Amino acid sequence: MTGILSLTTFAPLIGVAAILFLRALRPSDDPKAVNAVKWIALVTTLATLALSLILVAEFDPKTSGFQFVEDYAWFSVLHYRMGVDGISVLFVPLTAFLMPLCIAASWTSITKRVPEYMVAFLILETLVIGVFCALDLVLFYLFFEFGLVPMFLIIGIWGGKNRIYAAYKFFLYTLLGSVLMLAAILVMIGVSGTASIPELMNYKFDQNLQTWLWLAFFASFAVKMPMWPVHTWLPDAHVEAPTAGSVILAGILLKMGGYGFLRFSLPMFPQASDLFTPLVFALSVIAVVYTSLVAFRQTDIKKLIAYSSVAHMGFVTMGIFAGNEVGVQGAIFQMLSHGVISGALFLCVGVVYDRMHTREISFYGGLVNRMPWYAATFMLFTMGNVGLPGTSGFVGEITTMTGAYHVSTWTALVAASGVIFSAVYALTLYRRVVFGELTNPALANISDLDWREVAIFAPLIVMTLYLGIYPAAVFDLTQASVDNLAAVYRAAIGG
Repeated sequence: MTGILSLTTFAPLIGVAAILFLRALRPSDDPKAVNAVKWIALVTTLATLALSLILVAEFDPKTSGFQFVEDYAWFSVLHYRMGVDGISVLFVPLTAFLMPLCIAASWTSITKRVPEYMVAFLILETLVIGVFCALDLVLFYLFFEFGLVPMFLIIGIWGGKNRIYAAYKFFLYTLLGSVLMLAAILVMIGVSGTASIPELMNYKFDQNLQTWLWLAFFASFAVKMPMWPVHTWLPDAHVEAPTAGSVILAGILLKMGGYGFLRFSLPMFPQASDLFTPLVFALSVIAVVYTSLVAFRQTDIKKLIAYSSVAHMGFVTMGIFAGNEVGVQGAIFQMLSHGVISGALFLCVGVVYDRMHTREISFYGGLVNRMPWYAATFMLFTMGNVGLPGTSGFVGEITTMTGAYHVSTWTALVAASGVIFSAVYALTLYRRVVFGELTNPALANISDLDWREVAIFAPLIVMTLYLGIYPAAVFDLTQASVDNLAAVYRAAIGG
């Protein structure tokens, strides 16, 4: 289907244009105009989701190469190239799936500058989808970096009381690493004479040059994941971001780093990837264990879940740099699963925050007495977060550890302890917030989930259970591309 990728990528901008047109006609504080803006954003994101599902339906899982390719000359060696393979195709519907949920979650909680807020999310959707579809180095970099801007604004304008500090910390951390990536991109184009990602995946860079290029890309992707020890921006960003901002940050933006490792580090710099695998394994294990322990000591629900995200991304990097089919498959699955489960957990936090305007764990307790449906929903996603069999979290963790075990037994064994730690902090949080007697008088009249919140959580519940029970829905689509990547990687390192 020619043009389906561009249509899916830029469809949210149609909503942007409609909102800006409406804003020019009506005052931004007009209640009818504000309501219309919300509906425009919701309909636009649902239309984008529909396009992404068409993309997946038309995708041929038996082919390892890029599909739906669009290639138009831009200038010099640069082209507008778009395409997806089994590694990238599912991140498009993941993005499109979470966006309408974010719009719905912001329906009543965002009351100031609503048109600008919706525009920021729609532009962010276009930029993130573009990252997963770009097949030109410069085009990828533009999508990758410009995605910082709307998220910076979302945190800085609609965030909490320390939003300015958190926004600048997020922006500067991620920008610093990306400057090195830009330098590496220019070197790659100068050496190879092309900016085409498919061509560069087959280009054999000098081994010494690979080392420097790998480090430059690693600086950017490690911050984006984020990996320990460059993860400190994430808890601050999550705590200060509005609920929908946290959902997108954890559910989608963190995945851009893992996707970068799969798209660039392994196929383009295989010898360097093999050289630095022990380092990545060490950092991954530290992330899994250390941040799990840090999460246990948190008093803010959001910050605890933020540290949990760092730990789960440790499994992703471990699986990627295992370099085998099982590890890479597990890493992709873990990213997709974490996108759903972490997004749902932040939405769970948003439910009680919107009612009580605090995220302090000590404030809550006994919510099951007033919010039984909320308690059941929160329980499901907590179980998914700790990797309970039958949920998608289990499949991602077990496959990444299996892949790592074939390469480094100790790495897999130490990382497995992180599963135990995650159960400790997650179940302790759940017990303190949900179980027990309702002793805080302020919670006496707290209301259970309303119809809008049920509609938001329902698809997340379905996806968590569906992927946990039938993981082949993902593995069948990614298998051919992952097998090809692993085979090329092993051949390059002589494995």
